[in-house]
Amino acid sequence: MTVTDFLRHWGLAENPFMGEEARADDVFARMGGQAGAPMRSGEEMPARSADLAAYHADFDKIVGDLRRPSAAVAFGEKGSGKTAIRLQLGRRVQEYNAANVGAKVLFVAYDDLNASLDRLHDRLNSKTPLESLQKLRLVDHLDAILHAIVPRLVDAIMGEGTNHGFVDVGDVSKIHKRIDKHSRRDVLLLQALYDYPEVAPVRTARLRGRLRLLPPAGAVWGRLTLILVPLLLLALWWWTNQALPSANPALAWLKPTWAAWGLVVLVGFYAIFALKHGVWDRLALLRQAHRVKRQIRVVSRGDISYASSLKQLPTWFRDAAHLPLSDSDEPRFGMLDRVRRFLRHFGYAGIMVVIDRVDEPTIVNGDPDRMKAVVWPLLNNKFLQQEGVGVKMLLPMELRHAVFKESSAFFQGARLDKQSLVERLSWTGSTLYDLCEQRLHACRQREATPLPLLGLFTEDVSRQDLTEALERLHQPRDAFKLMYRCINDHCASVTRGQEEWRIPRLTLLNVLKAESERVQQMHRGIRP
Repeated sequence: MTVTDFLRHWGLAENPFMGEEARADDVFARMGGQAGAPMRSGEEMPARSADLAAYHADFDKIVGDLRRPSAAVAFGEKGSGKTAIRLQLGRRVQEYNAANVGAKVLFVAYDDLNASLDRLHDRLNSKTPLESLQKLRLVDHLDAILHAIVPRLVDAIMGEGTNHGFVDVGDVSKIHKRIDKHSRRDVLLLQALYDYPEVAPVRTARLRGRLRLLPPAGAVWGRLTLILVPLLLLALWWWTNQALPSANPALAWLKPTWAAWGLVVLVGFYAIFALKHGVWDRLALLRQAHRVKRQIRVVSRGDISYASSLKQLPTWFRDAAHLPLSDSDEPRFGMLDRVRRFLRHFGYAGIMVVIDRVDEPTIVNGDPDRMKAVVWPLLNNKFLQQEGVGVKMLLPMELRHAVFKESSAFFQGARLDKQSLVERLSWTGSTLYDLCEQRLHACRQREATPLPLLGLFTEDVSRQDLTEALERLHQPRDAFKLMYRCINDHCASVTRGQEEWRIPRLTLLNVLKAESERVQQMHRGIRP
C-alpha cells in the first residue's frame, strides 16, 4: 500500500505530519500560523478556519497586551515551536492592526543574524568566531534592528523596493504635508545611517527631495557666496572705472590699481573658499564619517558613503548627541524613538521586535558559548523595558541552563522577573494530541467526513495509549515524526489488496520505541 492510497482512503489531501519546519510548513500556514499565508485553491483543499489555529498554552503570555507592547523571554527545546510562535505573533499583529487602524503595531522579525554577525567578525578580524562574538555589544544589536527597519521604511516612503506591506504610509506623493518638519529631519537622519549600503548616498538626496527638505544652510550660503562675491567685485570695478572718474577726474589713477587688487582679491577668495569647503570641511566630514563607520559595525558601508549622506544633513545634526560616535547606547535609543515618532503619523502606536533562531547563524553553529555571547547583551532591562517597544525573545533551552548559572548582578541587570519569563515551552500529551488532530482537519478534503486522530488506529489503541505516546516525545516536531513514521511503516507492511486502513498497536509501539531512542540520543548530542 502506498501512503497516497492511505491518505486518499481517509479523505486527506496531503500528509498532515510531513512538515518539520514551521516556515516551510504549508499545513501550519493554512491553520492560520503565518501572516498573509496563501490558501490553496481547488476543490480538494479545505477552507481555512479560525478554529484550526493551534497555540501554545503560554502564547497569550508571550503576546501580552498589544495596546501596550511589552517584553517576553521564552526558552524552548529544538522542535518546541519557537519559530511557529514567531509566525503566529506576526499573524496576531496583522489581525490586531486590521482592527485597530489608529493604534497599529509594527512587527519586526529579528531572526536572521547571519549577515550582521558575519560583518562584525570581518570587521573585528578576530582569531576565532567566539572571540568576535564576545565583543558584541547591545548597541550592535540596536544598529542591526534599525538596519532591519529603516531601509524598508524608506522603501515605503519612496514607493519602491521590498516593503511588501511592512509599513503602510498611504499616499507617498503628499507625505511631506502629513509630517512635521522635525519628523522629516528625523527620518532623513535615520536613512543617512541605516539605509541599504549600496544606494544610501543616492537615496539620501532623493529622500530629502521627497520630504521637501532644503539643503543644509552651509551648502546654500557657500553657493550664494560663490555668486555674490564676483558680482560685488564687478560692481566695484564698474564704479571705479565709470562713476568715480566721471565725478572726480583726479582719481583716474585708481583704475589700474583697482583692477590689479580686484584680481588678487578674487583669486584669494576662491583659494580660501576651495581650501575651506573643498579640503578642510571635506576632511572633517570624512573624519566624522569614519567615527560613525567604526561604531556601526554591522552595516558594510565605507567612509565616503557615510560622508556623502551626512553632507546632506543639517550641521547641528552632526554631533555626538545625534550620531553614534561612541559606545554610548543613548544615540541608538534615540534612533528608535525617532522611528516611533515618525510611525505615529501613520497610525502606529508601538513596535514588536521578535528575536528568534539565535542558534542558526553560521558563525554560531549551535554552540552554547557563542549563543550566550550573542544573547547576553540583549538581556538588558533598559532594552527590554522600552516604552512602546515590545521585545519577544524566543531562545534555545541551552541558554536557560546558562542563565541560571549567572550571578546576582546579572539578574539585577536583566530583571527577568519583569520580562514575562517562560522557563520552558512544554507540551503535554493532550495538547500534542489536539495539535495532531487539528492538522488532520486542516488536510481534510472538503467533502470528507471529519476524522479523529484515534480513528487512524485499530480499536486496541486507546486515546490514553496515544496520549501517553505523544507525552513521551514532548515536542510538536517529534510528535509529527511519530505520526509520520506510523503511517509510513504501516503502509510498507501491508499490500493494497489487504485494505487494512488502520494502524495496529504493534506498529505504534515499535515506532514509539525507535523515536524515543532517537530523541534521547539527540539530547545527548550523538545524532541529529
